[in-house]
Amino acid sequence: MIEAETVPREFEKVPAALSGLVSMRGVRFTWSGKNSFTIAIERFVLKKGETLLLIGPSGSGKSTFLSLLAGIVIPEQGIIEVLGTDLTRLSSAARDRFRAEHFGIIFQMFNLLPYGSVIDNVVLPLSFSKTRRQRALAQGGTKAAALRLLESLGLEKAIIEKAKAASLSVGQQQRVAVARALIGAPELIVADEPTSALDRGSQQAFLDLLFNDVAAAGATLIMVSHDESLSGRFSRVARLSEVAHTSRGD
Repeated sequence: MIEAETVPREFEKVPAALSGLVSMRGVRFTWSGKNSFTIAIERFVLKKGETLLLIGPSGSGKSTFLSLLAGIVIPEQGIIEVLGTDLTRLSSAARDRFRAEHFGIIFQMFNLLPYGSVIDNVVLPLSFSKTRRQRALAQGGTKAAALRLLESLGLEKAIIEKAKAASLSVGQQQRVAVARALIGAPELIVADEPTSALDRGSQQAFLDLLFNDVAAAGATLIMVSHDESLSGRFSRVARLSEVAHTSRGD
C-alpha cells in the first residue's frame, strides 16, 4: 500500500499547452528492431466527459497510441499532457503512480488474477492509489464499493462471494474488469479492444454496462476498436489515421 506523502515536484502542474483532459502535441515514438514501427501524432485533444471511439484495423498502432496516452511508453519527442501534467517529464516510477491514480484500464484479455477472488481483483488498483482508495472508503469501504459496482454490472452475489476469476465466463470476467477500472472513480477510462471476442448481443450488453457506469462516475472514456458498428454509442468517433501517422520499416 502506498503511504501518505506530499506531492512530488515532478507531479506539479505544468502550464497547459492545449485545452482538454488529455493533450498530445508533436509526439513521435518508434518501436525499433527488425519490424520497426513509428507513430507520429501532431495534435490530439480529449475533452473531459467525452466518450471517444478510435477506429483502426488490427496492427495499425491503436494499442501503441493508448500506451503513449497512459504513459506506459514515452516518445522520443513531443508533449503528452494529462490533467495538466506532462507525462514525458516524469520518471518511470512517477508515471506508474500517476497512472494508478488517474487511469482505469480495461485490457483486451482482461488481465485478471486467475486465482484471486472477484473482490480481490476489483480492489487491486486501490493498493496503488491513495486517492482512489480514499474515494472508495468514503463510499462505505473498499469492499462495499466493489460490491456496489459488481452488482450494478449484473454479477450475481453468489459469484461475487465465492468464485475465483479463473472460473468465470468471458462475460463475467468483463464485468469484473470494468468494475476494477471504475473503482475509486478515476478520471479517465481506457479500453483496448474489450469487445473483440464477443458476439453482437454480448457487445451491446457490455457497452450498456460500461457507458452506464462511466456516466455515473463522471469519467472520460477512450476505447479503441476495429469494429465500426460500435460508432453510434460514442459522443465522438475518429479513425487512427486522422489523429496519427504510422509507418513501418523495411
